[in-house]
Amino acid sequence: MKKVGVILAGCGNRDGAEIREAVFALLAIDKLEAEAIIMAPNINQHHVVSHFSGNELRETRNILEESARIARGNIQDIAKVRAETLDALIIPGGYGVAKNLCKFAFDGSKATVLPEVRALVTKIHELKKPIGAICIAPALMALLFGNEHLKVTIGNDKETAQEIEKTGAKHVNCDVDQICADQSAKIVTTPAYMYGDAKLHEIYSGIEKCVAQVLSWA
Repeated sequence: MKKVGVILAGCGNRDGAEIREAVFALLAIDKLEAEAIIMAPNINQHHVVSHFSGNELRETRNILEESARIARGNIQDIAKVRAETLDALIIPGGYGVAKNLCKFAFDGSKATVLPEVRALVTKIHELKKPIGAICIAPALMALLFGNEHLKVTIGNDKETAQEIEKTGAKHVNCDVDQICADQSAKIVTTPAYMYGDAKLHEIYSGIEKCVAQVLSWA
């Protein structure tokens, strides 16, 4: 059974992993008869945002602890995961990707990437193992591999696409239920909730196609 690493960035779209995208990715991995190896960084998230009011809260939460809610406790510290033990990698979206895993939300194309995330993702790529990136996660791919001029999609958000292209990556407009597959880089992307008004079944369709393509290359 193929082992697919799933990197989570917390719990909740405003400050962590987008829960529906994460669950859909896990569902697709299971449906396609692979095993999900769920992981997250063991550090505090950038900030905490109320998912009811949208206001920033005066509290601190740990990314690994929060991600464990989605993983039902079956989760590992990303710093302890070896790329050699995985066949592929999937990164669901959510603002936590752009705030916690990297700083794209604040610094755009000049953003830094969390060292433990950079280490695992770049090693997976060096080993020529496939990666699937969902929603805003393609921006993380662009930060790491934009100099390879890979093709990615975040849907059709012009401003975000322009910032991604500053890294050297090529943005391709894409419908919510479709994927952008860069075969040479072995990186697959899909927009998901970059389309905020998309229907659930459309989002799942795109994510399942993304996971299926990743597994076909694994």
